[in-house]
Amino acid sequence: MTPEERLAELGLAVPEVAKPVAAYVPAVRSGNHVYTSGQLPVRSGELIIAGKVGGEVTAEEAYACAQQCVLNAIAAIKAEVGELSRVRRIVKVVAFVASTPDFTGQPGVANGASELLGQVFGDAGVHARSAVGVPVLPLDAPVEVELLVEVDA
Repeated sequence: MTPEERLAELGLAVPEVAKPVAAYVPAVRSGNHVYTSGQLPVRSGELIIAGKVGGEVTAEEAYACAQQCVLNAIAAIKAEVGELSRVRRIVKVVAFVASTPDFTGQPGVANGASELLGQVFGDAGVHARSAVGVPVLPLDAPVEVELLVEVDA
């Protein structure tokens, strides 16, 4: 099964590449690696929710945001390499969670990204990860995710 077929099985699809909110590109390929820019939980050109996790945004909503961030990262990767079956390995995931000072569930929020990558890429989706709490993200997004991916030559 291809990654696109796995997404379809989950009722998901690769979205259009999210438009950058500043002076950068969604992804860059260097050799056999693709580095995505930080992806926000944008769907159809708009944030799906804004605010701080542990405040206006629940951990469950933030988990869904992390999933949307990964879908946007997948779109950027596909635009760079053509077919998602060229992904050899998800190497690293970095999840930034804009949260209140007392919120300590960043790893659970980041699981939204990690678990979806596992479902889409199988063993190739197993990765190293950082989940970092931050005071604020662009556009008041609750989550931002970036990926480092190894691809076929």
